[in-house]
This record gives sequence, structure tokens and C-alpha cells, in this order.
Amino acid sequence: MSVVSQVILNADDELRYPTAGELQSIEAYLSTGEQRMQIAQTLSENEKKIVDKASQELWRRRPDFIAPGGNAFGQKQRALCLRDYGWYLRLITYGIIAGDKDPIESIGLVGVREMYNALDVPVPGMVEAIRCLKEASLGLLSNEEVTEAEPYFDYIIQAMS
Repeated sequence: MSVVSQVILNADDELRYPTAGELQSIEAYLSTGEQRMQIAQTLSENEKKIVDKASQELWRRRPDFIAPGGNAFGQKQRALCLRDYGWYLRLITYGIIAGDKDPIESIGLVGVREMYNALDVPVPGMVEAIRCLKEASLGLLSNEEVTEAEPYFDYIIQAMS
């Protein structure tokens, strides 16, 4: 949920006007809007490039994943891994646009550990995959954009760890 929505809902729940501090948080959110939109655009326009680079790095670090018996062995399994990469990248852009980690939590992280465990996908491997996705993504951004985007990747990494 965006900062604006959260402020409105909190004020309405308490039957009051937004406080000065809440209005300042909205102002800060709006002042970074253009930057957040640029980051989301860069990530979405470069999804294939990011996913390719991140997956190549993961396979380099963890060749056991693509070796016979590995979770990403074979075309079908590898395609599923790449699909998940794109899904997590899209989820991160939702958080960046909202200026809040709530979309990541509510859309993507509820039950993720249980799902991967049920599918026998090693969660530490997924954490490493998100680290590779983070590195590939942040390499396309300016220092200021990295500062804005990095916490969303870290949030997923921490939630899976």
C-alpha cells in the first residue's frame, strides 16, 4: 500500500485529519515519484537482460543447480527458474512504485518459504538467486537510484533467509 493510502486509512480509522508528520511523509513520497518511476521503467525495460545476467551468474556460482539432479536441470526446470526471476523483479518494481514494501509482502512473500520447501527447491538457493538478480539490476541504476531500489531486494533476501 502506498504511503498516501496508508496515511488516509490510518486517519480515517481514527476519525481525524492527517498529522503534520503524515503529511510530510506524503510530501517525501511524492518528491521521489519521478525517480521511482524511472527505476521501475529501467528494470521493466531491461527484464530480459537482467534475468539473463543474473541466471548466468547464479549458474556460475552454483553449477550444481543445472547439473543432472539439480533443481534447474533441464529446459523445463530452468525455464521455471527464469520465470521466477522475472516475477520477483516485477514484484520489486511494485514496491518501488508504491514506495513501500507492503506489495512485496502481500503479493509475493506470504507462504513463499513453504511453497519452495514443498517443491523441494532449496530456499538458500533462492536467496542466492535474488542476490544475483539484485546485482544485475542495480548495475543498471545510478547511485541515487540504487539507494532507493536496494532495500526492496534486501527485503526479499531477508524474508527468505
